[in-house]
Amino acid sequence: MFKKILIANRGEIALRIIRTCKEMGINTVAVYSTADKDSLHVRFADEAVCIGPPPSRDSYLNIPNIISACEITNTDAIHPGYGFLSENAKFSSICKEHGIKFIGASAEMIDAMGDKSNAKETMKNAGVPAIPGSDGLLGSLDDALKIAKGIGYPVIIKATAGGGGKGMRIVWKPEELEPAWDSAKQEASASFGNDGMYMEKYIEEPRHIEIQIAGDQYGKACHLSERDCSIQRRHQKLMEETPSPFMTDDLRERMGEAAIKAAMAVSYEGVGTVEFLVDKHRNFYFMEMNTRIQVEHPITEEVINYDLVKEQIKIAAGSHISGKNYFPKLHAIECRINAEDPYNNFRPSPGRINTLHVPGGHGVRVDSHIYAGYVIPPNYDSMIAKLITVAQSREEAINTMSRALSEFVVEGVKTTIPFHAQLMKNEAFRKGNYTTKFMESFKMEEA
Repeated sequence: MFKKILIANRGEIALRIIRTCKEMGINTVAVYSTADKDSLHVRFADEAVCIGPPPSRDSYLNIPNIISACEITNTDAIHPGYGFLSENAKFSSICKEHGIKFIGASAEMIDAMGDKSNAKETMKNAGVPAIPGSDGLLGSLDDALKIAKGIGYPVIIKATAGGGGKGMRIVWKPEELEPAWDSAKQEASASFGNDGMYMEKYIEEPRHIEIQIAGDQYGKACHLSERDCSIQRRHQKLMEETPSPFMTDDLRERMGEAAIKAAMAVSYEGVGTVEFLVDKHRNFYFMEMNTRIQVEHPITEEVINYDLVKEQIKIAAGSHISGKNYFPKLHAIECRINAEDPYNNFRPSPGRINTLHVPGGHGVRVDSHIYAGYVIPPNYDSMIAKLITVAQSREEAINTMSRALSEFVVEGVKTTIPFHAQLMKNEAFRKGNYTTKFMESFKMEEA
C-alpha cells in the first residue's frame, strides 16, 4: 500500500480523498494555488505545497510544478480527483516515467476512451450499442452534409476532444449545418486545441444514464449499477439519483453487461463510468467513458455501502476486485450546490460566505470544503457543496432532501439551493418524468 499520496486537485474532492487516505493510514499532500491557501483541503492534509497563482493553467494544470511537489515531499502516488488532469494521458504517462503511481487509468486507456471518436469505434467493435453517425472524424463540411442526409435530421456534431458541452451543436435541418459546423470547430479549437469533429444522430427525449464500473490489474471488471444524470443545464449536471426512476430490471441488467464489455474492451483499471443515452423506448446507446471518479459518486456509495475512493486506491496498489456486480437496495439523490444565482440565469456568485449552517440528521451527507468566512474564488468551477440524501424509497429520499435543503443556509453569496428546493416539489420530477430537456421548460418561481 502507498505511504503518501499527493492529491492533484482542490475543493471538496480533494478533501474527500484526504479523508479516505487518513482512514487507510496513508499520509497526504495537498497542492494549492494562491487563491486556495485558506481552503480546507490545505488545512487537513499532512503537508501542503503551493504550486502557482490562481489561473488553472499556472497551478492545477501545471504538470512540472505538480511533479516537483511530489519529488520534494517524497510522494509515491498521485490521486487526480475529477476535472483538471484526471483524464490527461500525458500526465498519466509522466507520472509513470517518474515512478509515481497515477491513481487512475493508464495513458493508453485514456487515449483509447478520451478521444470520443476512437472510443465509439472501440465500443462498436466490442458489441456495445452506439448511436448511428460518422465512422471516425469528419473530413469536411461536405462529408458532414452527406452523413447527415444518410442518418436523417436532427443530428448533433461534437468535438472529439470535447467536454462540458463545448464544441457541440444540434442541427435540425440542412441549411443550419454550415454555420453550426463553423462555430463548433472554432469553439473546439479555442477550448481544446483540437477542432476535430464527428457526427451522431440526435436522440430526442433522452435520459442520460451512466453505469459505475470498476476493473483491476488482472482483467476482472464489475459494475455498481446506474445513476440518472438527466437533470442538466447546458450539458452540466445539476442533480443525480440512483436508481433511475426510468430503469427496469431487464434494462439495468443489459446496460450493466454492456458497461462491463466496454471496460473489458480496454482492459480498464480503476473506477470509472460508462455513459449512455437512453431513448423513450428504452433503447440505449454508448455516449462516452469517463476514466476517473465522478462528481456524483457519493450516491452510489450510499446505496451499496462502498467507498469508491478507497477502492480506487486499493486497485492502484494492486488489489484484486471481487468481480461481483452490485444493485441498489436504497435510493439516493445528490444536489450540486453551486455558487450561482438561479434567479439570474445561474450567474456565478463568488465571494465571502458570511454565515453557514450545514444540514444533518438521518440519511443526510454533505461533501464540501466551505466554512463561514471562506472566500469562494472566481477562478474555478462554481460548485461549493454536494448534498446527498439516502432512504428506503425515492419518495422518502426526496422528502429528506427537501427537509435538508430547508436547513442549508449559505449567506453572503447566491447559491442554487432555492432551485433544488423547487425541483424537489416539481410534480413531473416527483413522478420521475424528466429527460435531459427538463430545464428548457423549468421556470423558477419568485422567492
